[in-house]
Amino acid sequence: MKTMQAILVEDEAPLRLATTQTLELGGFTVHAYASAEQAQGALDAAFDGVIVSDVRLPGRSGLDLLAQVVALDAELPMIMVTGHGDVAMAVGAMRAGAYDFIEKPFGAERLMDAVRRAQERRSLVLENRRLKTAWALHPDTPQLVGRSDAIERLKVLVRNIAPAGVDILIHGQTGTGKEVVARLIHAASARKGNFVAINCGALPESVFESEMFGHEAGAFTGAHKRRIGKLEYANGGTLFLDEIESMPMALQVKLLRVLQERQLERLGGNEAIAVNFRIIAASKADLLELSNEGRFREDLYYRIGVATIDLPRLNERRDDIALLMAHFTQDAAQRYGRAAPQWSSEQMSQWQAAEWPGNVRELRNFAERLVLGIVATPAPASVAAPLAGSALSLPQQLDAYERELISRKLDAVDGNVATAADQLGVPRKTLYDKLKKYQLAPGRKM
Repeated sequence: MKTMQAILVEDEAPLRLATTQTLELGGFTVHAYASAEQAQGALDAAFDGVIVSDVRLPGRSGLDLLAQVVALDAELPMIMVTGHGDVAMAVGAMRAGAYDFIEKPFGAERLMDAVRRAQERRSLVLENRRLKTAWALHPDTPQLVGRSDAIERLKVLVRNIAPAGVDILIHGQTGTGKEVVARLIHAASARKGNFVAINCGALPESVFESEMFGHEAGAFTGAHKRRIGKLEYANGGTLFLDEIESMPMALQVKLLRVLQERQLERLGGNEAIAVNFRIIAASKADLLELSNEGRFREDLYYRIGVATIDLPRLNERRDDIALLMAHFTQDAAQRYGRAAPQWSSEQMSQWQAAEWPGNVRELRNFAERLVLGIVATPAPASVAAPLAGSALSLPQQLDAYERELISRKLDAVDGNVATAADQLGVPRKTLYDKLKKYQLAPGRKM
């Protein structure tokens, strides 16, 4: 991850040295100065760190430096260090735009707590600015939000693999952002055609072939006119096949032939139509394991998996949760015409410790509910087992536990009842019966 930066302004040499060492032990690169005049040359609106300054300095004071910082960038965090008699002055500095103040003498833990919180805020501000700029330039292109090592590696991989033109297999759990990555790859490639997405798990097998290959008029009952299929519509662009593990075996054979020959025939037609598209397939299952079990064609697996991308789960990139929450709440606030909510460091710590089985999608849904004011608790706590000694009877506790499990699963799969039933291992009718029993509306994100 990127090195954290701190500007320190302290005129007393022993304290300047001790504070520098504390910050360096905390992982910061420190630029230390003895006066405001020396420090002002290092100020920059693009500075991605934190400023720590004494209030009383020779020449220009820390308050003078604060005024300059606020004029440069009101969201550049500055922490004021005060003597015992300067607390009232420091409170005034907070009103003038200081991020925090620390009273002398202070311990290393107090300093590092304030500096880390300020650094987190600065990272949020700069990342949101970057995202807004990117969105303004390319409003239809999704963004990879995050600065964790896992996401930084993913960004590099996307940049390297996008221009190559090879077919790609993306593997990741539900809600990790497989389509977002696919769209980024398409946007960063040289392909000028359409990005065409197909959710293989959502198409009934009876219409799958027509959707994929299109048909001629009269090809079957109800085919009154010619229809262009998704494969043909993606010509010159990118075909994204989500949940490809759900594609019927017969269609896998036909798709493999198209990929090998780069031509197709519509249903009911004899004309060979040349096509040139890039395949990006996505799966939450291990396709190689499925192919070993005879449930997915091995030759198709190797054909589409020229390059593979494994997406991290949200609990593998917990450092990104603050950035993601800021991004999702601001986006939702803008769409709904609401004010973006504020949260405490305790709430954020709770969110960063949560399991988030639905990954980024679940976090996004939670952020939207937060903006709409329909969140009952500050974070979706892990499902807890019924407590011993509860006033509820055992059947009541089991019902409450089952209701919570179903509610969280619906949230994790974005309200898709079919997917929820599949992942819970129950028939769809059984799940609908339980939704009615527990008064959970189908498709509702609890």
